[in-house]
Amino acid sequence: PGPRSRGTAALTLRGVWESVAVRQLRRGKDLFRDAAAGAAPSRAVTRLGGRNTMQEAVQQAVVGQLAKVAEIVEDQVDAELHRLENLDEDDIEAIRQRRLAAMKKQRQKAEEWRAAGHGTYRTLVNEPLDKEFFTEAKSERFVCHFYRENWPCKVMDKHLGELAPQHIETKFVKIHAEKCPYVTEKLGIQVLPTLALCKNGKVVDYIVGFNELGNVDDFPTERLRLALAARQMIHYEGNGDGAEAQQRKQKIDVQPKRAVRSGGQRDSDDEDSDFDD
Repeated sequence: PGPRSRGTAALTLRGVWESVAVRQLRRGKDLFRDAAAGAAPSRAVTRLGGRNTMQEAVQQAVVGQLAKVAEIVEDQVDAELHRLENLDEDDIEAIRQRRLAAMKKQRQKAEEWRAAGHGTYRTLVNEPLDKEFFTEAKSERFVCHFYRENWPCKVMDKHLGELAPQHIETKFVKIHAEKCPYVTEKLGIQVLPTLALCKNGKVVDYIVGFNELGNVDDFPTERLRLALAARQMIHYEGNGDGAEAQQRKQKIDVQPKRAVRSGGQRDSDDEDSDFDD
């Protein structure tokens, strides 16, 4: 592109950055204003007795700290705005090249993950199963569903089948618990379904049954996603204040509650979720 087009791109990009920075500054000021306003009524009440109280002193200290934080944030935003205002075409091009390099690296990593079996939810079937489990568990992030043919495990299958293609950074598999007795005994698996969560060949945690998923069998997939994200087993960016995050939270909150063992068509052995028939 010619100098004029590069200059136009620079102005456009600069405008975007400046608008973001301004919004951040305004939000910081609003937060400070709200916090200060919320503290003011309490200070007025404490003065009714005609003397300062410990509560008032604490509140004044908090307000003072908020003022300092707001000042620091404002200075940082002003400095960033100054830097953005002085960007030239070479600076914009350097930023663009770094972004392209990061995107290329991300694509390459995604290809490596898919080649290693990420992106799908599959069953471990190669004998001996115990050996296959330990081989697969060497992945950077590995979620293994220990299952049997019962209703709770079918519910877990449904949710893991949805999550696997959405989070290719993590390998999702399932293994029939009764066909790999050595692993199940070594890991202390007693309740099904159980998710063994592994990082680089080491088990770091478990999700056992549906207890932390609402103790219902119609929990939303998002609840399981959050449980995995809390253990850093998946990359998750839904903890912000944006519309997408709010929609996800609503999906969790509005789901009807139903006992784990009520409703639906079950197999004859659905009442037991452990190994014993």
